[in-house]
Amino acid sequence: MKYLFVNYPKCSTCAKAKKWLEENGVDFESRHIVENKPTKEELKKWITLSGQPIKKFFNTSGILYREMNLKEKVAQNNEDELLDILSTNGMLVKRPLLIGKDKVLIGFKEKEWIEAMHV
Repeated sequence: MKYLFVNYPKCSTCAKAKKWLEENGVDFESRHIVENKPTKEELKKWITLSGQPIKKFFNTSGILYREMNLKEKVAQNNEDELLDILSTNGMLVKRPLLIGKDKVLIGFKEKEWIEAMHV
C-alpha cells in the first residue's frame, strides 16, 4: 500500500520521518505542504480517519499560529470554521502527516509510527 507523506522539506522532524520511511521500506508519495496545501475536504477526511480532535492538526509551535492568535480561536470556533483556517496555509498544519487508507499519523513519534505501521 502506498502512503501519502505530507511534509515541509525544511522541517527537521519531516526529514527524520522521511528517512525513517525510506529505511523501513515504506512505499510513499511525498507532498510539499506549502506548495500543495491540504484542502478543507482533505483535512476533514484526515481528521475523521485519525480519530483525533481537529486541534491536534494545528502547528502550535509555528510562527503563523502565534501571529494569528489561533490558540484562542481553536478553543472557541467550531470545526467548520477551524477547517477554513487550516486550509488557508500549509504552515498552519502540524507536520509531517502520513496518510494511509485507514489511518493518519500526525507528527513524527518513532514509537507510534512503529506500532501503527507494524514495522
